[in-house]
Amino acid sequence: ALTVRFITRRFIGDYDPTLEMIYRHVAVLDGDTVHLEILDTAGQEDSLQLEEKIKWGEGFAVVYSVTDRCSFDEVLRLCFLVRHLHGGARRAGEQPPVVLVANKKDLQGDRMVATAEGESLAKALELPFLETS
Repeated sequence: ALTVRFITRRFIGDYDPTLEMIYRHVAVLDGDTVHLEILDTAGQEDSLQLEEKIKWGEGFAVVYSVTDRCSFDEVLRLCFLVRHLHGGARRAGEQPPVVLVANKKDLQGDRMVATAEGESLAKALELPFLETS
């Protein structure tokens, strides 16, 4: 929850979706100080750049827009790359945490991906699912 509040506060007013950015934040979770680095890739990298960024990550929020069917169609590929580059599907405990996030749920008039589709894909991939705006 701390991360979500941080991302929301940080992006309001100064977020440019075309720029790659690293956001840093320090939080105390269960008495431990945790240093967070959140990479927003801007989605414009080639395959080699994307693979390097996936190798860099320790946890992933795979985000698609409910108003963009193409972004939803990329979810499978991205989740496959995360699993492949982090050792395959050997044991769930060895995989980094991944959550599927549907963004822009407030734009109901422009919606192209139903909530049920996101929920179904998340269930098939065995991932937590959230919708946000």
